Amino acid sequence: MNTDMDLSAFLQFDFLQRALEAGILVGIAAPLLGMFLVVRRYSLLSDALSHVSLLGVALALILKIPIFFGALFLSVASALGMERLRASGRMPGESVVALFLSGSLALAVVLLSSLRGLNANIMSYLFGSLSTVTAFDLLMLCVIVALVIVFVSWKYHSLFLSSLDEELARVSGVRVSLLNVCFVSLAAGVVAASIQIVGALLIGALMVIPVLAALELRRGFFATLMAAEVISVVAVIIGFFLSYHFNLASGGAIVLVAMGGYFLAFFYRRLVPSII
Repeated sequence: MNTDMDLSAFLQFDFLQRALEAGILVGIAAPLLGMFLVVRRYSLLSDALSHVSLLGVALALILKIPIFFGALFLSVASALGMERLRASGRMPGESVVALFLSGSLALAVVLLSSLRGLNANIMSYLFGSLSTVTAFDLLMLCVIVALVIVFVSWKYHSLFLSSLDEELARVSGVRVSLLNVCFVSLAAGVVAASIQIVGALLIGALMVIPVLAALELRRGFFATLMAAEVISVVAVIIGFFLSYHFNLASGGAIVLVAMGGYFLAFFYRRLVPSII
């Protein structure tokens, strides 16, 4: 492997630099929201939103509108619908997620199968691709990630409290319903903006796996969140260069590296104390 040649080639291509910048932004935003999803035992929401975003991609391709707007509109609308059903108590949260996940995936498969001559593009939306990130995509991702960082920083205590116990949060004066609406909307935005980097079928994993790896280290909540951030960004960078050098799907490479981080944390917690 000629690292110098790889680096010089990388520096020559704007699209590769954009892809890496976008990937790092995704790596920052995904665990920021994923941490609260895992604590709420609502991590399947990210998978449901990723399947909904795939349906948004299919509709955008059919209607010939920008992919980002198709995925964003449908993801946010579905996220709000899922939250409304869950909060109403008419259906258990996991049933709501399963309904949207399976229904949107089935419809996406039907619509995508009706398209002709777009197989390569479809694969990039499923599993991610380095060559599909445009300057516009990067700009939209910057906006969404900035909103996520501001929201989590501003409402950190309220998010923490409502993730542990919504009733306790309400008693403490937290406007839980509004908080949840903002939270799921931002989660939908992150998913929609990330599908061209990680892929619709794998973005949910990037929101959850770094958090699970960080939880294995058994630290406090904030320390765990920061550890998940580090694991996620490192996984994106390593996965990106593996994807570029070996011509792999970027989403698969990134998630596999994140899985490697989880297993390292898993065995570290069990083996290192016994050795020491």
